[in-house]
Amino acid sequence: MTETVERTSYVGRRGELDAVRALLAAAPLVTLTGPGGVGKTRLAARVAETEPDVVWVSLAELRDPQLLPDTVAVALGLVDRQARTRTEIVVDHLRDRTLLLVLDNCEHLVEACARFADEVLAACPGVRLLTTSRQSLGMAGERVFPVPPLAVPDPDDPGIADNDAVRLFADRATAVVPDFAVTAANAADVARACAALDGLPLAIELAAVRLRSLSVRQLADRLGHRLALLTRGRHRVSVRHGSFQAVLDWSHDLCGPEERLLWARASVFVGGFDLAAAEEVCSGDGLDRADVLDVVDGLIDKSILLREEHRGAVRYRMLETVREYGEDRLRAADDLDRRRRLHRDWCLDLVARYQAEWMGARQPAWIERMRVEHPNLRAALDFCTADRDEAATGLRMACDLRYHWFVVGFEEGRLWCRRLVALVDPSVPERITAGWLDALLALMQGSRDAYLATIDAVDAEAVSDLDRANVLQVRGLKALVDNEADAADLLAAASARFQAAGDRPGELWAQHNLGLALGLRGEVDRAREVLHRARDGYAAMGEVFWQSWTLFNVAATEFLFGDPAAGVDAARAGLRLQHRVGNKILTGFLLSMIAGCTTALGDHARGARLLGAATAAMRRIGVYAIEYAAFTPRLRAAMEDAARGLGKDARDRAFASGAALSTAEAIDYALADTDGGAPAAHPDRDGPLTAREAEIARMVAKGMTNQQVASALGIARRTVETHVQHILGKLDLANRTQIATWVATHG
Repeated sequence: MTETVERTSYVGRRGELDAVRALLAAAPLVTLTGPGGVGKTRLAARVAETEPDVVWVSLAELRDPQLLPDTVAVALGLVDRQARTRTEIVVDHLRDRTLLLVLDNCEHLVEACARFADEVLAACPGVRLLTTSRQSLGMAGERVFPVPPLAVPDPDDPGIADNDAVRLFADRATAVVPDFAVTAANAADVARACAALDGLPLAIELAAVRLRSLSVRQLADRLGHRLALLTRGRHRVSVRHGSFQAVLDWSHDLCGPEERLLWARASVFVGGFDLAAAEEVCSGDGLDRADVLDVVDGLIDKSILLREEHRGAVRYRMLETVREYGEDRLRAADDLDRRRRLHRDWCLDLVARYQAEWMGARQPAWIERMRVEHPNLRAALDFCTADRDEAATGLRMACDLRYHWFVVGFEEGRLWCRRLVALVDPSVPERITAGWLDALLALMQGSRDAYLATIDAVDAEAVSDLDRANVLQVRGLKALVDNEADAADLLAAASARFQAAGDRPGELWAQHNLGLALGLRGEVDRAREVLHRARDGYAAMGEVFWQSWTLFNVAATEFLFGDPAAGVDAARAGLRLQHRVGNKILTGFLLSMIAGCTTALGDHARGARLLGAATAAMRRIGVYAIEYAAFTPRLRAAMEDAARGLGKDARDRAFASGAALSTAEAIDYALADTDGGAPAAHPDRDGPLTAREAEIARMVAKGMTNQQVASALGIARRTVETHVQHILGKLDLANRTQIATWVATHG
C-alpha cells in the first residue's frame, strides 16, 4: 500500500465504509469512483484494513497497459520463470486463494484493468476485487460506489465540530497550528471554508495548510472569492471540479517563481525522486542548482511535495492529482518534452553507473536503488519508444539494465528489447546485445520457441568476439539447463572468448556455469576446481548475486556426484549471502539442495522436512520445481529414500511440517545444525529479534507500510502492527526510521 494512505490520520466515512463492505460481501468486483481528491484511495485502504488477506497494487505510476499483469505479479511476489503469460501465472497463483485484491488508480488503464479483472474473477472464486478509478471499469457484475465528498456543515448547527469535513479540517489545521480548535467564534468560518471546497478531502487538506499565515476567516473569504471567479457562468455540475481547481490554483499562486518551476518540472518523475535528481533535472532557466534544496523545503512546507525516507535516504513525491497539475503547467509552458529528455538523460546516467558498479561491493545497494527507481526507468524507456530518434539511446539503456531484469522480471526486459529493436536502424550495435539478452531472458522464462528463434537470428549476425562469447554463453546455458552433452564445451568456449576480450565479469559468469556442466559430465574434481575459482573471483570483487548462484552450483555438484556434507556447507553459505539481494528463487533452490544432501547423509526426517519447506518457498513465488533437468529425478529419489527409511506416512508428515514453515522459518531451520540445536550463524539471528520480526524489520527498512508488509507476507495488518511494536520495544527504538537505521547497522 502506498505511504500516502498512512501518512495522516483517517477521519470519518463510517457510512461509506459500511456500504462498501456490504457491496464486497455481495459482489466480487467493487469500484470506488469519484474525482481526484475525493478520497477514493483512503477509503479503499480503510476497507482493506479489516481484511485478513489483502494484496494492494498501486497503478498511479504505471503508464503501459501491457505491464499491468507484471505489476500485479510483483505485488504478489511471483517470478516469471514459466513459459506462460503473466496473467496466466497470476490467475494460477490466485486460483485457490481467498483474498482481497485492490487495484488503486485505474482510470488511465481502464480497458487493461477490465480485461485482467475478467480473467481473474472467472477463474478465482475466492478473490474479490476492489478498484479505485475516476470512472468505472464498465464490466458486467461490477458494483460501482461513487465516493461522495464529505458532507459540508450547516454554520448554525450546534454540533458542527462533529461534522466529518470540519473534523478533517481541524485535524489538518492542528498539524500546522498546534493550538487550533473549532470554537464558537470561528465555527461559521470553518463551515464556510469547507463549503467553498465542496467537502473534497484533499482540497480541505491543502487549504488547511494556509492557516500558517491566515486566520480561518481570511481563508474562507479568499476561497469564496476564488471559487466565485472560477465558476462564474458555469453550471453547477462543474463546481466540484472548480473547487479543487481553485485550491490548486491558489496553492500555485502562493508559490514563489522558483517553487512554481520546481513543481512543474518535478512532475516528470514517476514514483518519487531524491535531491540529486531534482538538481539535475529541474534546475536551470530560472532555478539555480544551488537553490533547489531551499525550494524543495518550500514545497514541502506547502504540502505540494511529500517527504519520505527509504533506507536512510530522503525522497520526495507528489500525490497524483498534484503531479498532474504540475504536468499541465509544464505542458502549457512548452517545456514538457525538454524536461522528459532531461529526466531520460538522468536515468541514462544512473543506469551507466549501475552497470559500471554492479560487479562490486555496492551491488546490494544498487539492486535496491534500481528497484526504487524502477518507475522512473520505465518512464525513461517509454520516452525513448515514442520517438525513433531516441530509440537507440533507449536500447542502450535496456541492454545496460540486463542484470536488473533478473531482479524485476524477465518478461519486462524482453518487452523493452523487442520494442526498441523494432525502432532502431539495423546498424545500431546494441541490436546484437538486445538479441542475445532477449534470448537469455526467454530461456530463463522457459519460452523455448522464443529462445530458439531469437538466438538463431542473433547468431547469424554476431561478429565481434564479445558478441560471439555471449551467444555461446546463452547456448551453453540452455544446454546446461537441459543436461545436454555439449554444455561444458559451449561454456568453455564462451569463457575463453570472454577472457580474450578482457571481460572479467563475462568470464566468471561462464566459469561458474561451466563448473556445474563439468560436474554433470562426471568430471567432479575439475568441476570443484572451476567453481571454487569462480567463487573466489566473485568474492574478490565483493560481488554477491552471482557468487550465491556459484555456491548453488557447488552444492548441486556435490549433491549429484560428490560429498553431500560439502554440499550442505556450500548451500548454507549461499543462503547467508543471498539475503543481501533478496533472491527468492535462489532461496528455494538452495533449500532443495540442503534437503537432498541431508537425505543423502541419512537424516531422512530432516531431509523430508527441508524439501517440504523448499517446495513451499518456491510455490509462494510461482515456481514449482528446479528447472535443471538433472535434479528432478535425484530429488524424487531422495524422497523415496526418505520413505524407505521412515515409512511413507512419516515421510509425508515430515514433508507437510516443512511446507507449513514460512520462508524465514525455513531458512532458520536449514541453517540450524540439528532439529533441536541452535541455529548456525545467520543474519536474521543477530540481535534479540525472532526470524519473523527480523524479516518485518527489513521490510520496514525498505520503506514498506504495514499494509504492504501484511500483503507481502499474507498476514493481517494488525499482526504486522503488533510485530512492529515488539521490534520497537526490544530494540528500545522510538520510530520506523530508527528501525531502518538499526537494520542498516546490523546488516
